[in-house]
Amino acid sequence: MEPHRLKPVLLEARNSFHAPRAFGRYYRGVGRFSARGEYMNAPQSLHNLGQSIWLDNITRDLLDNGTLKRYIDEWSVCGLTSNPTIFDQAIKNSAAYDVSIAEKLKDGKSGEDLFFGLALEDLTRAADLFRPIHEKTNGVDGYVSLEVSPLLAYDTAGTIAAAKDLWARANRANLFIKIPGTKEGLPAIEEAIFAGVPINVTLLFSREQYVAAAEAFLRGIERRIAAGLNPRVESVASLFISRWDVAVADQVPENLRGKLGIAVAQRAYKAGVELYASDRWRRICNFGSRPQRLLWASTGTKDPKAPPLLYVEALASPYTVNTMPENTLKALAGHSELTKLMDANGGDCEAVLAEFAKAGVDVDALAARLQDEGAKSFVKSWSELLGVIASKSAAVATAGTKGGR
Repeated sequence: MEPHRLKPVLLEARNSFHAPRAFGRYYRGVGRFSARGEYMNAPQSLHNLGQSIWLDNITRDLLDNGTLKRYIDEWSVCGLTSNPTIFDQAIKNSAAYDVSIAEKLKDGKSGEDLFFGLALEDLTRAADLFRPIHEKTNGVDGYVSLEVSPLLAYDTAGTIAAAKDLWARANRANLFIKIPGTKEGLPAIEEAIFAGVPINVTLLFSREQYVAAAEAFLRGIERRIAAGLNPRVESVASLFISRWDVAVADQVPENLRGKLGIAVAQRAYKAGVELYASDRWRRICNFGSRPQRLLWASTGTKDPKAPPLLYVEALASPYTVNTMPENTLKALAGHSELTKLMDANGGDCEAVLAEFAKAGVDVDALAARLQDEGAKSFVKSWSELLGVIASKSAAVATAGTKGGR
């Protein structure tokens, strides 16, 4: 196809996602030829660099209309994440859940219990779509994630009980339970890993918070080794990126905009590389375990002036995950090949962070604030989600009563 005709076709394919053949055909044409003579698009090139692309979204419509399956087939998506905000939007903005809500109401379900029933229906279906990837990668990839109630962010015992219960109810090896990396969450992470529950540590914002989560994972694995248990329990540590730049947007000079989240990620990545090379990590690997992977979260740009792939391009790195909002994934699919990897030594992160310090940004204090705000924002979304469940339940019950007359 002539170059001047490619862009309109791409736009048409992007805006007509219900036409999968045209979509797949033309998006595969953006990139370069692989060694086997096949077109390689940007998601495929990123995957080939060693980074896993996950989708930061789940809705029943994505499952029902085949969109998630096409993302897997065409864009190398090999996992997904969810959170209370995502489910709040999914259930509030779709009638696709109404039948399931009605069935669960008949079974006496309500509130939080009803929600987890809906979430598990979606996530187990998604987990089954990702199962071939999970098997092909020997359990490295192909995961979905379900978060414990955000009300438990500062409740260690409650988090441990919820993690074990939800994972047992899901009955899927490729489902992560998300536990926040708060002070109270760290013992729950260790205990869940010891119990054999795969964990996605969420709400991490700094190198120090990441290292604390990694050490909680390590303690859980070491306890399994000491107890004679299989040490293969997978985990990812989710470091949130874009919220850093949102937090300081109004207090730093223009030349520093969009640079703080990346610098924090570089610092954490360097710490991760050093951890992987340590005697302690190599010991558990010798027993059959695998290191916990870093996951880049909140990688959609929120600054309208910033390039849509600012964080995706900067955070390309092997043995990591980038979980992307749907719009970021679509932007990546229309992009050319990615080839540059993040510097394992942290690049210029310390120099950049020194500039932010000069501008009055206390990174340690801000990390603590962002984690606290993140926990509170999920509690707010959780409350809104349960409100949506209540109103949907009432509407479905009313419709059922009228229909039965």
